[in-house]
Amino acid sequence: QVQLVESGGGLVQAGGSLRLSCAASGRTVSSYGVGWFRQAPGKEREFVAGISRSGGTNYADSVKGRFTISRDNANNRVSLQTNSLKAEDTAIYYCGARTDYGMTPNPKSYAYWGQGTQVIVSS
Repeated sequence: QVQLVESGGGLVQAGGSLRLSCAASGRTVSSYGVGWFRQAPGKEREFVAGISRSGGTNYADSVKGRFTISRDNANNRVSLQTNSLKAEDTAIYYCGARTDYGMTPNPKSYAYWGQGTQVIVSS
């Protein structure tokens, strides 16, 4: 099975950028559909962006045009470039992996999760 480790979070001013990384080990990341999710205090985990096994991508409406998901097969990782950050983007960001084809925003469909990385956007 795959193990996932997120990194790249931090404190940034509104309008700034962060590049989040989800490093995979144990299996090749291209064998999984990978999604980035976030969870703010008191809220449910929500879908942010995903990349399928075939390389197709999908984004939540709230981040379209600002976030970009990509996969680096050589380094076995999936990254999330976050630009034009807003205070409402503040959350813990998690990457999840699923073996099924296609992409779904439902976190219950992801069997493997990392520990998360905190993003704080100050306004």
